[in-house]
Amino acid sequence: MSYYFSKTLDVGFDQAVERVTEALKEQGFGIVSTIDVQDTLKRKLDVAFRPYRILGACNPTLAFEALSAEDKVGTMLPCNVVVQAWGDRSTEVAAIDPMASMQAIANPMLEATARNVRARLQKVVESL
Repeated sequence: MSYYFSKTLDVGFDQAVERVTEALKEQGFGIVSTIDVQDTLKRKLDVAFRPYRILGACNPTLAFEALSAEDKVGTMLPCNVVVQAWGDRSTEVAAIDPMASMQAIANPMLEATARNVRARLQKVVESL
């Protein structure tokens, strides 16, 4: 089982980030954290790296469901979505498959929530 869903877009990096943010919003997710990996690696290690951003996406209702079923599931939240440039007009978007990560937790009450999150994230990636 793969641990992510991905799609390569024929658009620039910034446009891809905008598209992903809007698609997540349409599925009830907001961005609660953003990690600019390119900037961080430049500042911390003084190395050049391609544009690479990790978007921490959260659907509050589904996060509450998951946390109510398993209080330590917060170690796996938010749902990460990666946007990375592979050229001027080639950008890959990858989202975590929560069903894969939830296999590590022996709590059947999480399965329905994980399936719901998975379906929504798949719609996000497919809609791009």
